[in-house]
Amino acid sequence: MLESRSHQLLIVHHLGVVDYDVAWTLQKRLATERIGGALQHDTLLLLQHPPVITMGRSTKAASLQATPQQLAASGILLREVERGGDVTIHELGQLVAYPIIDLKQHREDLHWYLRQLEEATICALADCGLDSGRQTGKTGVWREGRKLASIGVHVRNWVTCHGVALNVENDLSTFDHVIPCGIDDVVMSTVARECAATGLPTPAFKTVGQAFAACLAKLFKLHIAKAGDAHVAPPALVTH
Repeated sequence: MLESRSHQLLIVHHLGVVDYDVAWTLQKRLATERIGGALQHDTLLLLQHPPVITMGRSTKAASLQATPQQLAASGILLREVERGGDVTIHELGQLVAYPIIDLKQHREDLHWYLRQLEEATICALADCGLDSGRQTGKTGVWREGRKLASIGVHVRNWVTCHGVALNVENDLSTFDHVIPCGIDDVVMSTVARECAATGLPTPAFKTVGQAFAACLAKLFKLHIAKAGDAHVAPPALVTH
């Protein structure tokens, strides 16, 4: 019997800066544990990555504007990953959200799930005072034609991994090496830039993460629990 909806939890881990490969390994482990039942609750990882370019299953050759050797010389990792979508950037100052969610407990519909991630992001930005929305035919979150968040996911046995990359206070310099998401002429922006342009105070990085977690939990009808709460242990990060 399924656990009562009123007692279902979203375990939220604020992990700080984590190397991409470490977080990738952690996601896959947690997803496997969620599929097998060892991880009893849906989980959300909130973190930042040092500069890395990830290529999803739909990446076009033209989307990468630099050679692997040029990227390595600039200290930028390059990784091919199992998520959907084209090329995506991660860099310091960007909020990365990796939900490990069992969609069998919610709705077995990948398109619905993508819209929920967009909606959680839109809701979080609204909590910070910024209006944002969708663009027809494109995944992600936008504001007045500028892209703030990219979304790409992987689902196995209806358990999710990968997720959302929301530009908060990053300088966008790593984006110079790609055509973001394979979209020609896309203009990337950040929460900090949009707030400055509208005269709003820029929210603290952790505040944006907390807003995203709260919005995601509300959409999935979950109660938030954090590492440090009773019976919630922080995930072990394997660094070798």
